[in-house]
Amino acid sequence: MSGITSGPDFEEAARQAAELTEQILQAADAYYARDEILISDAEYDALLERLRDIETKYPVLQGQDSPTLIVGRGQTNSTFAPVTHAERMMSLDNVFSEEQFRAWAEKVVRDSGRPVHWLCELKIDGLAINLRYENGQLVSAATRGDGVVGEDVTANVLTIAGIPRVLVGENHPALVEIRGEIFIPTALFHELNETLEENDEKVFSNPRNAASGSLRQKDATKTAARPLRMLVHGIGAWADAPVPSQSATYELLRTWGLPISSHFTVVDSTDKAWAFIEKMGRDRHSVEHEIDGIVVKVDELALHDELGSTSRAPRWAIAYKYPPEQVTTKLLDVRVSVGRTGRATPYAVVEPVRVAGSTVEFATLHNQDVVKAKGVLIGDTIVLRKAGDVIPEVLGPVLELRTGAERPFVMPTACPECGATLAPASADDIDLRCPNARSCPAQVRGRVEHIGSRGGLDIEKLGEVAAAALTNKAADGSPPPLETEARLFALTLDDLLAVDYFRNADGGASKNATELIANLDAAKTKPLARLLVSLNIRHVGPVAARALASHFGSLEAIRGATVDELAAVDGVGAVIAESILGWFDIDWHRDIVEQWSKSGVQWSTPGHSGPGAPGEATGPCAGLTIVATGSLEGYTREGAEEAILAAGGKPSSSVSKKTDFVAAGPGAGSKLQKAEELGIPVLDAAGFTRLLQGGPSAL
Repeated sequence: MSGITSGPDFEEAARQAAELTEQILQAADAYYARDEILISDAEYDALLERLRDIETKYPVLQGQDSPTLIVGRGQTNSTFAPVTHAERMMSLDNVFSEEQFRAWAEKVVRDSGRPVHWLCELKIDGLAINLRYENGQLVSAATRGDGVVGEDVTANVLTIAGIPRVLVGENHPALVEIRGEIFIPTALFHELNETLEENDEKVFSNPRNAASGSLRQKDATKTAARPLRMLVHGIGAWADAPVPSQSATYELLRTWGLPISSHFTVVDSTDKAWAFIEKMGRDRHSVEHEIDGIVVKVDELALHDELGSTSRAPRWAIAYKYPPEQVTTKLLDVRVSVGRTGRATPYAVVEPVRVAGSTVEFATLHNQDVVKAKGVLIGDTIVLRKAGDVIPEVLGPVLELRTGAERPFVMPTACPECGATLAPASADDIDLRCPNARSCPAQVRGRVEHIGSRGGLDIEKLGEVAAAALTNKAADGSPPPLETEARLFALTLDDLLAVDYFRNADGGASKNATELIANLDAAKTKPLARLLVSLNIRHVGPVAARALASHFGSLEAIRGATVDELAAVDGVGAVIAESILGWFDIDWHRDIVEQWSKSGVQWSTPGHSGPGAPGEATGPCAGLTIVATGSLEGYTREGAEEAILAAGGKPSSSVSKKTDFVAAGPGAGSKLQKAEELGIPVLDAAGFTRLLQGGPSAL
């Protein structure tokens, strides 16, 4: 059959191959060049397998540029300079069943001619990276690209915690390439999307896209603000590597300060390798990052050379892909929610169903155009999955189960909460928005909840339920305690007693009520940067807020600055500057600031003497420059910086002779090494806390 190059069957095969190739390349371009998902990974793999089957039957249809021969799906982008890898970055072949896996393993053992050990590890759903070290110094970091040439993302990679700029120890090779995966931990992905949504920015559909989009920012300071992590999964160029196995390589790289996953094992039989695959399939939702399968490698490095590779993948490794977790359920309704920025978002209400480890009752539909594109009708049986095992997503309807009783969703013209007419904010905005920003209950509720969030003032008792209780009308129609956020810090126990949520069974103040009042009082002296974020000014997130607070020192100085003066602050820029001044042009916005001030909110940084001049700081750490690096128990990165500022110290991101102390947790990397080289005192989390509370004498 392979020699046939004419006839109806061949022509049909050629047509299908061309169609499949176009679909695959379009999906790959969207996925890698624009961080967009046109089809799922499973659908992509299925298309690739169909094309591979056709090309096996008719080899003449496999051109040199066939997707089946391309390494990965990546290509370089003109935004970043090209980097040629010292050794080609290959992709992995996939198997999708136990039968396929065992067949591959049996062939490897047969071709090896001797016993084989299997290294089994998680296949992280992230972005492949190649780190090039010369004599222990990181000289470049590049994406996979087409396997030969990748994109230079060195400046961005240097902002990622845990990646050492200088390897620990001595006697490093003249050249070594370290291959790994850049990713965002699942919990931090949720937080990132919440922050993006709060700032009215586009959210990511899954952690992999978030990692890719964050790493490939033109501005490295934006990458630095994203919670990226990296784990090593192999090596590239390394002449005469002094290790006998992949597992020994990991142990050596760990001593060099490189981040190695703890989720791998070495076994001596195919049965044990399959047992690992099954176990991780059951436990995959308990892992700190997303996985889309298991990679099984021959552990012995000598066999890697003997077994060799195809044009795109090594013969000594395989990726077992788990089937995507998706279910069918009933679409009961499509409703519309309004967020704190006024955006009206349709969402699916479904019959409760368990998928990817949790029960799902609601799923996102993004906007009315997405509802139309998916072709779903209310009453449909639909296919539901968790995109990246995180976000419930409606894939589409099961058409053959339609009864005729289904009905289309019609986007409302009025806000479901306040009745205002929905409309796009601008000509190029595809989303409809509620224009009643001041008093739409949904928007006020969203803003109040944001104030209490970890990204805002971190008020423990001001969560989603409390925010709703404070902003919803009572059953008798009487107004809520908060019609805007202006009176938030003026709330009293009497105000809260008017709300059922804050009353005990006997009618007295509940613990939630008394603790909320105490939380609000404590929040009045929170750092200026957190207060700025809590004002809900569009585009002013934590990074811009810290930059503004550090430069100007007070809200009064910020309000008195010109657009150019605001834009000149590193990390701000013209768009944010104009947004800030535009926010203060609105009278009810100014009323928020005035009311909060009357209630005792402090809008300045103690000791700061004005724009561009930090002034004389006071506190236990006054005059000290402190670097916090790695994972310090009890502190987020932002929290550590704020704690240093609150103690009168100066937080710094780099270690130098001017650094007084370095607080280092796991993953500290090169900053820890430099501190040790310079003889700078290094503190663990407990020592860091003692320093902040009592200064150097407390140590």
